[in-house]
Amino acid sequence: MSVIAEEVGGALRQLKATLSAIVGEAHVRDDDATRTLHSQDIWGAGPARVALVVAPGSVADIAATVRAVRQAGHVLAPRGAGMGYTGAYLVDSARAVSLDLSRMDRILEVRSEDMCVTVEPGCTWAALRAVLAPLGLRTPFWGPMSGLRSTVGGAVSQHAAMLGAGQHGISADSVVALTVVLGDGQVLRTGARGQGGDAPFFRHYGPDLTGLFCGDGGALGIKAAITLRLMPLPAHEDHASFAFQAGRDLLAAMAAMARAGIACEMCAFDPGLTRVRMQRSSLSGDVKTLGAVVGQQKSLVKGLLAAGRIALAGRDFVGEENYSLHMVAEGRSAAGVQADIALARRIAAEHRGEEIANTIAKVIRAQPFPPLNSVMGPGGERWAPVHGVAALSAAGDVFEALQQVFADMADAFARAGVKTGYLFTSVSTNALLVEPVFYWPGERLAVHAAAMQPEHLARLPALPDDPAATAVVVEARRRVVAVFERFGCGHFQIGRSYPYRQSRDAASWAVLEAVKAAVDPQGVVNPGVLGLGSAG
Repeated sequence: MSVIAEEVGGALRQLKATLSAIVGEAHVRDDDATRTLHSQDIWGAGPARVALVVAPGSVADIAATVRAVRQAGHVLAPRGAGMGYTGAYLVDSARAVSLDLSRMDRILEVRSEDMCVTVEPGCTWAALRAVLAPLGLRTPFWGPMSGLRSTVGGAVSQHAAMLGAGQHGISADSVVALTVVLGDGQVLRTGARGQGGDAPFFRHYGPDLTGLFCGDGGALGIKAAITLRLMPLPAHEDHASFAFQAGRDLLAAMAAMARAGIACEMCAFDPGLTRVRMQRSSLSGDVKTLGAVVGQQKSLVKGLLAAGRIALAGRDFVGEENYSLHMVAEGRSAAGVQADIALARRIAAEHRGEEIANTIAKVIRAQPFPPLNSVMGPGGERWAPVHGVAALSAAGDVFEALQQVFADMADAFARAGVKTGYLFTSVSTNALLVEPVFYWPGERLAVHAAAMQPEHLARLPALPDDPAATAVVVEARRRVVAVFERFGCGHFQIGRSYPYRQSRDAASWAVLEAVKAAVDPQGVVNPGVLGLGSAG
């Protein structure tokens, strides 16, 4: 062993001992399996493997860990559930420590009188819902569909859309206040925090520091506690689904519904993704799903009727060549909800849509956080999305430009065995999210085994690595991102995959760099994310 390697190894052993004294020996890992898992996301492995994985248990643990890592000359990569696909917690330095926040998963306080809930960053959206629903409460945005594993801290750091987003905006729009550990170990608290400073109840008190740390990919600080707004559970809801022959018609209808503010959430699929979904499972034959639908209804009779209609609809309620839209309306009165559904029907008809069985819309509400078996294709293929947040007026043009990219690459896709699809959803009254997805032959990773149900994974064939197919998808993603850039789209989960820095004017970027220097003067926290700093 060289002198340099000996010195590096000794320094790492000393850091491990220091961190073990802070969080406990059991919560500092350096075994190959753990290091490999924390060096991958759904898209793939990072350029380097993390040196250590440390799991703090408190705000004080995080602050002490940051100081120790900083003093040792290492850097930190905060990680939640590991469900990202844009390299947000991957590293390009061998001197990186993965900060595993999944241990900090408690719901700290539900203050129904102030309509606020405070959670630790590793709390999952499913766990939060399980505590709030019996109280008749929920957060306005209440999670992505990966909420069985995805965490509140991850969604706030990355931004997330889906459940509740159609009327209440994205994850950041439900945040009241944050407790953030900065790159020098200082603790920063945002918002109006009540008597004593420990009861945050309102976000806006001077400049919006809370918003500054939302969507930062963990580059500006480590979320140690998050306070979210609460609202009463809506008393009434209903569901509707529609089929369209053309993608532009679908997106025009979604834009009109978004402007009208009638859908708490919308979820739509192109024919390619519909075919994949129908391959994966039979909704009508899934006893657990039907049971969830029964439980979601106000009475057993209504539940049995709803489940019976789903069973009768079978798997043929969406034509394989149709674009399908599934929406949920909710409100304080049955009459108001029915008025929203009636308007949705009129809008769909005006855009050549045809109403179909509302099976998927009901299942999304009854089982909002399904097992994460969709992170691989039904034949064991690799899966990865890429997305853009488009203006309502531009979504149709964005879609057609993406379709042209796919048409230009059709021969390459066919040779490599690459399949594509689209997911669409709405974000408040302002935007549509357009998300192409890719399926291609390739080997499964440790991150897939960690996310999926073992029994489901065991049924899938284990495919060999296919670098040629992966290269085709890399090129397709590059072209897709270029389309989004041309139309001025925004992005969630920016990580290292989207051209964030290039999209900012000089003044904006100067402010961001100044903020980074102020909150993380040595560049310890997630260097490289958003294009801020590097891990050199």
